[in-house]
Amino acid sequence: MEKLIPDRLSTLGHPQRLALFRLLMRRYPDRVPATELAQALGLKPNTLSTYVNALMQAGLISQERVGTSLRYAIDMDAARETVDYLLHDCCRGRPEICIPSVNSDAPGDFRVTDKKYNILFICTGNSARSIFAESILRDIAGDRFVAYSAGTKPRSELNPFALEVLEQKGHDISVLRSKNISEFTEADAPALDFVFTVCNQAANEECPAWSGQSISAHWGMPDPVSVVGSDAEKSLAFHQTYGALRNRLIAFTSLPLASLDRMSLQKAVDEIGQTYEERILK
Repeated sequence: MEKLIPDRLSTLGHPQRLALFRLLMRRYPDRVPATELAQALGLKPNTLSTYVNALMQAGLISQERVGTSLRYAIDMDAARETVDYLLHDCCRGRPEICIPSVNSDAPGDFRVTDKKYNILFICTGNSARSIFAESILRDIAGDRFVAYSAGTKPRSELNPFALEVLEQKGHDISVLRSKNISEFTEADAPALDFVFTVCNQAANEECPAWSGQSISAHWGMPDPVSVVGSDAEKSLAFHQTYGALRNRLIAFTSLPLASLDRMSLQKAVDEIGQTYEERILK
């Protein structure tokens, strides 16, 4: 341990290796393809290979081959071990020194039975997937949740195929608009209890550090906007995305929020996202 921890910290001392580690931490528990990592970080494949090998040698990440693709994930036991070492050594075993204080009025008190939870769905364009999620949650559990959506690089208009699907499903599209996530970092922005990314590109970007104790998870979905073909084929892709998100949100709204502790709730929302990921890999 005396040599292992310094080796890990030395490995993370390189800015781009640290960026790779942080990206995989944001995507945990996902297994992210090497090609996606290289694209997100702007790295050449051989450069990425050098960095992942260094992190693997330090025991911080693991590798898995799925078909012809190499996928990488954080070794959370090693990450926790490293943080625990710093906490006990540098903070002298006193968590109040190193762990940020938490405002008791901050979001994240999930045991309040009459609470109405604020939830934000993020994708890149905020024109389809996150708009679907906002509309679906408002429809199936609007009495328990206030749903929002935003984009890291929002388009000026919502996707017409997405709007068509929502109208067919009976949603009110008059309340929808494309928004930038910066709206949710302003002083008068709602305090968020949950933040979910629904596209890989948005999950790979460094989003703002949300105030309070927001629980976050990645529910990645293929982008129906990228589907090529006839209008019927495109429409089918949007309907499939809508259906998959609806299934996830039904599972989410069925969770007993008031009886779950924070760790159990985080695990539950992670598993909802992983269900779809595992189905794609099979």
